[in-house]
Amino acid sequence: MKSMLPMVLVMTSALLVTACKQPEAPVEPVTAPLSTAASSPVAATPAPAPAATDTAAPAGPVSQASFLGYGDMKLGSTIEEARTAWGGELNGAPMEGTTCHYLWPKWISRPSEFAFMMEEGKFVRYDVGTDKETAPGGGKVGMSADELKKLYGDALKSAPHKYTQGGQYLSLDAGDVAPTRLVFEADAVGKITSWRVGLSPQVDYVEGCS
Repeated sequence: MKSMLPMVLVMTSALLVTACKQPEAPVEPVTAPLSTAASSPVAATPAPAPAATDTAAPAGPVSQASFLGYGDMKLGSTIEEARTAWGGELNGAPMEGTTCHYLWPKWISRPSEFAFMMEEGKFVRYDVGTDKETAPGGGKVGMSADELKKLYGDALKSAPHKYTQGGQYLSLDAGDVAPTRLVFEADAVGKITSWRVGLSPQVDYVEGCS
């Protein structure tokens, strides 16, 4: 009787070779569940904010208005000092033969919304005609005269408007803070339409640089 051992060895070898040639099963990536603040001590790093462009309004607080100036721009500084403090492009230039003109940010569509008055080489006043800015003390375009009086109390002085029948100017001195004044303009129904902060006498120029 012949031994079966050689046949068994051949069959075993064949099976081993076949097994070695089988493709490996793909390894599925392990997807970890999203971690929460409670389960992970390391917070996710937020994506960096997109860089601001020259045509966009500057980031930061909605208003930087104060009795001293606007942001780093100080009332009474030279035009060049004011431009440097602003740090961006400003539109506007003086007309020949004039000593007073306005500058305004590139992102402003109309200077009546927000502009800086320059006179005799100095930054002397800034004008606001939009509700996107807040005056020192909390006043804003769109408020009523009564709301302003509640904010500022007896310190707010009233005077008739030069051009608007029934309108008024509501003004407030900065006192010891600075030699400046805040002036609101209200229409005939008592709604605030604009405001300005500046040095005297420029803050009282009703027609601006006109």
